[in-house]
Amino acid sequence: MFNTSCDSYLEEENKSSITIETASSDSETFNQLVASVYERARETTTHYRPDMYYTLEDLGTDVVTRRSTIQGTDEINDYVNMNSFTWAVGVYWANQYSIISAANTAIDNAENIADLTDSEKAIGIGESKFFRAWSYFNLVENYGGVPLVLNQVTTGQTQYTRDSEEAVYTQIVQDLEDALASVNSTASAYGRVTKDAVRHLLSKVFLTRGYKSFGTSSDFTEAASLAETVITNHPLVSSFASLVDIGNQRNSEVIFSYLFGSNSVSRGWGNSKHMLYKFRFYDYPGLEKTVQGLGGMPTPFYYSLFEDNDKRAAATFTRVNYATEDYIGYENGTPVNVAAGDTAIYFPKTVWTPTQIAAKRYKVINPGTYFQNDGVTNTHFPMFTKFDDPTITFTQPDQSSQGERDMVMMRSGEAYLIAAEAYFKLNNSVDAAARLTTLRSRAGLTTAVASGDVNLDFILDERARELTGEVNRWMDLKRTGKLIERVLAHNPHAALNNALKEKHLVRPIPQTEIDASEQSITQNPNY
Repeated sequence: MFNTSCDSYLEEENKSSITIETASSDSETFNQLVASVYERARETTTHYRPDMYYTLEDLGTDVVTRRSTIQGTDEINDYVNMNSFTWAVGVYWANQYSIISAANTAIDNAENIADLTDSEKAIGIGESKFFRAWSYFNLVENYGGVPLVLNQVTTGQTQYTRDSEEAVYTQIVQDLEDALASVNSTASAYGRVTKDAVRHLLSKVFLTRGYKSFGTSSDFTEAASLAETVITNHPLVSSFASLVDIGNQRNSEVIFSYLFGSNSVSRGWGNSKHMLYKFRFYDYPGLEKTVQGLGGMPTPFYYSLFEDNDKRAAATFTRVNYATEDYIGYENGTPVNVAAGDTAIYFPKTVWTPTQIAAKRYKVINPGTYFQNDGVTNTHFPMFTKFDDPTITFTQPDQSSQGERDMVMMRSGEAYLIAAEAYFKLNNSVDAAARLTTLRSRAGLTTAVASGDVNLDFILDERARELTGEVNRWMDLKRTGKLIERVLAHNPHAALNNALKEKHLVRPIPQTEIDASEQSITQNPNY
């Protein structure tokens, strides 16, 4: 699989520093300007900084909390003392504008580059506008209205003012409509943006705008229509286990992925998601240090969402850690030899009695104790496996993660959920239920969803089961107006501190940006 990935779009040397003078005289370098947009988008997705991987995506939601005992405070997860100096919000802002800057450079200089065909120019500009729109979507949902910078900045400037949310959304839609008209229906190389990638993002943008004061019901209609086209063009894989199988990364369901591969030069930082939602399992007997954990941990509520026959559970996380080396276990206090390959840690779905636990030679960790220090680790939980990359060596969070898997960013499983939510908002619960039924059937849940059962909580629960770790959960909760309610109900650390307020529906504007703009960029209310 990886041997063939060298033909993919980013499997090439990417010149991150290239002068416009050079580019204007050589048509081949326009491709490098566009590739730079891809690279910045990919690298800022897999690698923010050592201590803030994915913190503005799932952390501080109903399904992911911080990996610590239930005490203390945290700015991001607990919303305690989040302010304009909170480092993560500053890095995220800078990352998105870095992508926008690269996109603007490619767009503005396309006309000046010699020997470009009209087709090459249109495709490159369309791809760049796709990423610009994606970054502005991330910005406007996290910060509210932000400055619209739509041209390459060639001189020093300090005066930037925030455009309204409505204006930002208008620009996002315009960029995506331009991209839809320009990019290829089928990628010239795997990993490049296609019309369906544009449709998928545009459907999500329309869905989100429909909830706004400046949105209309037509936004939901457009979201459903676009999602239906994506669904038609990208049929679901037959099973969830097959979908996440490392040997089946490029399948009919995938719409857009970031590529990494085995080439250490083009791989960049590497896909870090194989490190997501794991604890220090290697501190227990019989387990070697094979992978480091990143980010927080799933909440008990998350694990409770899966019915017994939901096949997504076993394909997403594991309740068993198997020994990688021989070790000494204990049965009813008696030492026994345990061989590599046997169970080392087990997480039962329901509580076991002390007698049942004592009879097992391996470590048993009951539900309800995931946040209790057992003398080995402070926290412990069934670890995510759907992103596993087992051949990759152990690395620390401040080292290149080296992951080689494709990072799937868009797939039709989410398109079903976008369509269902749009139909629900259009008071069409029959079609919403039909889309949910199809998706759940793939997971082994064969009972049809009744139209009367469809509501936002049902859809959000389904999004959690299907997409946790893949899409931005915080933005899902914000869009549906459920962030405060569900976080305080299901995130134990946030509930302990009870600091989440209406103001947290947007992040604070980074103080560095306010200062650099000589106060022309204003702060969000109550920060």
